[in-house]
Amino acid sequence: MSGKPPRTSTVARKSADRRRTGKATSRRADASKSPGRGHRPPVLLSGGNPQIAKAYGDAPVQAYIAAMPGWKSNLGRRLDALIERTVPGVCKAVKWNSPFYGVEGQGWFLSFHCFTKYVKVAFFRGALLHSAPPGTSKHKSVRYLDIHEADPLDEAQFAAWVLQASELPGEHM
Repeated sequence: MSGKPPRTSTVARKSADRRRTGKATSRRADASKSPGRGHRPPVLLSGGNPQIAKAYGDAPVQAYIAAMPGWKSNLGRRLDALIERTVPGVCKAVKWNSPFYGVEGQGWFLSFHCFTKYVKVAFFRGALLHSAPPGTSKHKSVRYLDIHEADPLDEAQFAAWVLQASELPGEHM
C-alpha cells in the first residue's frame, strides 16, 4: 500500500456528498468555486450599477470598477487613482453595491454609484467641506457630485474635497 487514499471518480464523490449533506452538487456549483472557471460577469442593476457582493479591500472595488459599463469604468479608475494618491493607505470596501473609501479608525468618507447617465459621488460629511460639492441631499451633512460623460472632472478640486473629507470623522466602518 502506498499510504494514499484511493482515487474516487467525480460521480462517486458527488454521490457521497449528496448522502452526507442531503444536497445535490452540480458541475456549475463546483466550477464557481475555482477562479477563472464558470466565472460570470457581475449583473448590472437598474441604471447600470454593478452588483458586487459586500467585501473589504481593493479587490472587490477593482471588480466593481471593471464591471462599470462603458465610459463609467474609465471614470471609476480615475476616481480610484485620485483617491489613492490623495489619501495613501485608504481603506476600501464594496457595500450596498457601491465602492466605499475610508480611513481606519475614522470611518468612511466617500462612496460612488452608477446611474444610467452619470456617476454620483457621495461625500458623507460634504456639507463641512470648503467649497462644498454642489449636490444636496435629504441628509444635512451629505453632498453629492454628479459626473456625466461629457463633464470635465476638476481633479484639483476633487482631490481637495477628498483630502478634506478624509480628515473628518466618517461613517462607521
